[in-house]
Amino acid sequence: MVMGSLPEQVDLAVIGGGVGGYVAAIRAAQLGLSVAIAEKEKMGGHCLNYACIPSKTLLNISEIFYEIQHSQQFGITATGVSLDAKKMLQWRMDVSRKLEAGVEFLCKQNQIDVFKGTATFLDSKSLQLSDGVTLEFKKAIIATGSEPTAVKGFEFSDGILDYKRALMLDHIPKNMAIVGAGYVSVETATLYARLGAKVTVLARSDLLRNFDRDAVALVKKRLGELGVEILTGVTPVSKTSTTIKLSDGKTLYSDATVVATGLSPYTEGLGLENTAVERDEKGFIKVDNKLQTKDPNILAIGDVIGEPLLAHKAMRQGVVAAEVAAGQNSAYDNLVVPAVIFSDPEIAIVGKFEGEGIKVTKFPYTALGRAIALDSTSGFVKIAFDEVGGLVKGVEIVGRDANVMIAEAALAIEMGATIEDIADTIHPHPTFSEGLMEAAEGALGRGIHFFYGKKQ
Repeated sequence: MVMGSLPEQVDLAVIGGGVGGYVAAIRAAQLGLSVAIAEKEKMGGHCLNYACIPSKTLLNISEIFYEIQHSQQFGITATGVSLDAKKMLQWRMDVSRKLEAGVEFLCKQNQIDVFKGTATFLDSKSLQLSDGVTLEFKKAIIATGSEPTAVKGFEFSDGILDYKRALMLDHIPKNMAIVGAGYVSVETATLYARLGAKVTVLARSDLLRNFDRDAVALVKKRLGELGVEILTGVTPVSKTSTTIKLSDGKTLYSDATVVATGLSPYTEGLGLENTAVERDEKGFIKVDNKLQTKDPNILAIGDVIGEPLLAHKAMRQGVVAAEVAAGQNSAYDNLVVPAVIFSDPEIAIVGKFEGEGIKVTKFPYTALGRAIALDSTSGFVKIAFDEVGGLVKGVEIVGRDANVMIAEAALAIEMGATIEDIADTIHPHPTFSEGLMEAAEGALGRGIHFFYGKKQ
């Protein structure tokens, strides 16, 4: 299927219509290039159709459902509250469809040709499309993303779900087992526990092992309150239709098993062997700071080139790659990439917290008026800064609205802001964003709403 007539040659061919690919295509079209996209599934890719958008849509619904039933402290008592899982799924699907249609509309408005099918490199200047047509290009951008990684013996099937299928259930399982200790596991556990499932997380090592332990402790505490059981140091050995045998010899009952152990770069069928493109030992495509591969005609962006595997990183790289393809002197030189886990409480982090001469200041949500009013006091703001000069190096926000506030922190680091710049910026009251200002003021020895001890 082609939106418009597909030409025989274009200035830029983009393989993959996900968040990185379509952004690259639109930016390239803005710069006057003729552009074609090849997308084998749906425009918007995994983020829009199977991952980011669907998971946050369902997490929001689960939060509403849970809060309605647990708001007695506000004087609200609700009875007879029920969930229609089929309608919930319909809403989640409709959200993705609207956004997919929006992406297709933007491509049409920018005169981008969209081919619904696969594309394979014949050489460094041409692609074989799945309908047999050959497309020649001057430059190409690989934006094929990543795929869920299966566990040996627990390959994806009707009874073993990847994150995509876990977000397409039209019912709430009574018992759910989640294999994995990363953010997908945490978000999926939070989602289904709020909706009433008995969730067990099987973690080979500790939960969210690469994150600040103070933050993880709050998340684990909340998961426990939601009834989630976290089994660490165990792995699944075998599975029947209703049970999982564990490495410690115990048996776990589960009528839905989700495997969320990581992602692998998607390069299957691309024909990279017909080009000069190189990959590392993990299969990720190698690029330089201009996102150019070893092949002078081919660039790559997003998950397929490695960590961090985040949609917003892919979007930024899409812009840079398009500008490079158009001959501009652009480079992917961002200092930091913020990351957010939509857990309960949320965890948002950007920058670094370790290194010579780095100090850390912290302000608790328990001292925020807004947090107290909303009964959302689980959390804190932590800022890392250079002791000499006060340059902001990293920010971690744990708690409600962390996903919103982390953008201010990323901007501060990119612009070279100091701890004093944040402290002297007026933040609206009463908001959660005041936590950033309060943490900065604490570092300067002038904290007002939290006692840091007498300044020496």
